Amino acid sequence: AGPLALARDLLAEDGEPFFVLNSDVICEFPFVALAHFHRQHGGEGSLVVTRVEEPAKYGVVVCEADTGRICRFVEKPRVFVSNKINAGLYMFSPGILQRIQLRPTSIEKEIFPAMAQEGQLYAMELQSFWMDIGQPKDFLTGMCMYLQALRAQHPEKLHSGPGVVGNVLVDPSAKIGANCVIGPNVTIGAGVVVEDGVRIKRCTVLKGARIRSHSWLESCIVGWSCSVGQWVRMENVTVLGEDVIVNDELYLNGANVLPHKSIAESVPEPRIIM
Repeated sequence: AGPLALARDLLAEDGEPFFVLNSDVICEFPFVALAHFHRQHGGEGSLVVTRVEEPAKYGVVVCEADTGRICRFVEKPRVFVSNKINAGLYMFSPGILQRIQLRPTSIEKEIFPAMAQEGQLYAMELQSFWMDIGQPKDFLTGMCMYLQALRAQHPEKLHSGPGVVGNVLVDPSAKIGANCVIGPNVTIGAGVVVEDGVRIKRCTVLKGARIRSHSWLESCIVGWSCSVGQWVRMENVTVLGEDVIVNDELYLNGANVLPHKSIAESVPEPRIIM
């Protein structure tokens, strides 16, 4: 919460409520509904909650069923008190800024309990998918969930055509060669070049990357401006940082490659390459 104090003058300038988001979650981000909910209850803070199947793994939110007013937070409960957890999306009125000092502060552990005790914090339940995507394998799962939501609500945004299988999202500036099979569950960013005969499934390929001919990628994250050589096979949540070069005819199994590296030999077992 400390950075909110750094931005206090800016956030309080017009007296209007503002959004705060965790950067490692994915959902449909119900901004309009959250803003309406926040103005309706009139409290200082609103947080979005989502239901989970195993609440004992999380800190849960206990709130009134009819109003959403949060009563308390319980960390990893041993007996059932709630199955709702903090989804990492918030809306706050500027009054919250007076609670936050200019020092490292946990908003969940220091600010929220006091707000709940004063009846100033309310919970709005998320009605659609949600995923914590802080780890690469979870990022790929969250991508799949997002693409499925697109299929249900905005199928026109998904890519279709020869060689496209299932849910695939392709930036209009990307170029895909002949005889490729792309999908299911693939996102291809701006300026990406996929050469002939490439197979990609359950992957994210970020802006400016190039996948050379006849390579095979499954469950990978390819970073910005990477170059993957010809006849390469990558799988098992291989992650390439920005500007990584993978030479021709290599096998990468669960490799985590830091940015600006050049890979000249296969990585047969999962490891970090620094």
